[in-house]
Order: sequence, then structure tokens, then C-alpha cells
Amino acid sequence: MNEGSRRGQWALRILSAVLLLATGGIHLYLAFNGVGGILGVMFVLNGMAGLVLAIALVALRGRLLQLATVLSLLFMIATLGSLLLALTVGLFGITQSWDYMLVPETVIVESIGVVVLAATTIAVFRKPRE
Repeated sequence: MNEGSRRGQWALRILSAVLLLATGGIHLYLAFNGVGGILGVMFVLNGMAGLVLAIALVALRGRLLQLATVLSLLFMIATLGSLLLALTVGLFGITQSWDYMLVPETVIVESIGVVVLAATTIAVFRKPRE
């Protein structure tokens, strides 16, 4: 692996970690500023998962890094999918509207996150074994 592709992979991993932290941070903010009940608890868990996955993307190597990138991508897809379901048909009886706090921003961050994490996953799996 040459130096350029190694730097590119690190840039993708760091950008992915930042997007995971942003997604988790948005959910923690919402949990502590108006979203209560079971949804608030789920948002806190989402925030913690985003933090753990972000740390994993910058700390792990080899097969564990591959696992972390796949889990991070699935996490971001599930988070975005849940919001989109809540915006359209509802999810577990919860509906959401576009004018609620941070909804448009969350859709943007998570959509970018899915694309970046997909690229990161591909880059990590293409990397030769160490």
C-alpha cells in the first residue's frame, strides 16, 4: 500500500468518525433538550453507539477495523432509515415532521455519513492484510 492510499484511508476513517460523532451528538442533544420517554432513551443509546463506533474507526486495525466499518455503515443506514420512516409512515407509533428541531440537519448529516462510510468500508476491505 503506497503512502497516498494510506493517507486517503486515514482521511476517510477520520471523516467517518466525525460524522458518527455528529450523528450521536445530534441525538444526545435532542434527548437532553425535549425528547423524552422511550424515544429519549433510544436517542441516548444512539449517541453512545456513535461515540463507540467513532473510537473504533480510529483505534482498530485489521479484521476488527473491517467489522467496525461494516457496523458503522449499518448503524448510519439504520439511523437514517428510522428517521425517514418516522417522517413518512411512522415508526413504532412515532411520527415526525420536517419542521421539528434538527430534522433537516440530521437527514443531511446522516445521508453524507452513509456515503462516506460506504467509501470507508470499501477502502478498508481493499487494503492488503498487515
